[in-house]
Amino acid sequence: MTMIKWTLLAALASAMAVPFTRPVIADGFADVLDTPALQSEYAMHSTYTGLTQAGERLIAVGQRGHILYSDDAGKHWKQAQVPVSSDLVAVTFPTPQSGWAVGHDGVVLHSRDAGQTWSRQLDGRRIGQLLLDHYQPRLAEQPDDADLQQRVSDAQRMLDEGADKAFLDVWFESARVGYIVGAFNLIFRTDNGGLDWTPLLERTDNPSALNLYALRPVGNDLYVAGEQGLVLKLDRASGRFNAMPTPYNGSFFGITGKPGAALVFGLRGNVFRSTDDGASWSKVELALPLSITASSVAADGRIVLVSQAGHVLVSTDDGASFHPRQNTVTSPVAAAQVTFDGALVLAGTQGLRRLAHD
Repeated sequence: MTMIKWTLLAALASAMAVPFTRPVIADGFADVLDTPALQSEYAMHSTYTGLTQAGERLIAVGQRGHILYSDDAGKHWKQAQVPVSSDLVAVTFPTPQSGWAVGHDGVVLHSRDAGQTWSRQLDGRRIGQLLLDHYQPRLAEQPDDADLQQRVSDAQRMLDEGADKAFLDVWFESARVGYIVGAFNLIFRTDNGGLDWTPLLERTDNPSALNLYALRPVGNDLYVAGEQGLVLKLDRASGRFNAMPTPYNGSFFGITGKPGAALVFGLRGNVFRSTDDGASWSKVELALPLSITASSVAADGRIVLVSQAGHVLVSTDDGASFHPRQNTVTSPVAAAQVTFDGALVLAGTQGLRRLAHD
């Protein structure tokens, strides 16, 4: 399965998307990397794929560079100022003020004011050169290293192709240290708040360059999930992401859990749980053959999973079992967030909706 979760949701959204007016460009082309996100009264109805908390503020990111923020747990929203109109996929705030969002065209955005305004730190036009600058000096020292030869060749190809890259998730452990992951094994780390990014492609057990869909901590462990049953865990001593064997070879779209219980979830309702730091995984039976595309953990310890179609499943036993929550409306969902007041906000092809705490 090589289809990115965002691509699937975007396809579902295409028939129902609200039309947006674009600026008229004299030469017939406007690069989304140079076109600020349009301020629009219809922004609430756009497709959204990422949600997070910034303190008690809720932040949503999505299609056409739209970013919304809410200070009342998703009841009302305001639109942020964003310098690009690339589709955004994921967002994280390690502190109430400082956060990052990533998406298509290799975009990495940073906010210093709790998500009200954003600046660009990286885009796909720079990624190929960044990779070349990292791997070419190493190849000069080890000219017979086949792995480095391939990485330099791949970097040159990315440079030649331009901005067509996709980052699919982002997570920061502090306001300075963070990671971004994406298509074809793209993975970078920053130690200075995104001013510089270090490639980690050679530090992953991912020889087939599978897509990396999700990046999340569970307890003290940092996991990456991707295609073909790929689950990686960071070994902090070596700085390497080591493969964790799983009993499933389909795509995993996300990671969730709490100390002592990690869960990965993905295609066709497949959810697997580990209680031994990722060394082994057992299947969690959901009786729901739909892809699981979103998750959140409540302050009271409940773990929430949401299907591609919007079914909400809740666990009160650390992910060992889940029971369905009654929904009044179902629609494709890409992200979920339990808010400070216990409500559940869902993001997807029909915008943002809030389900009160039951």
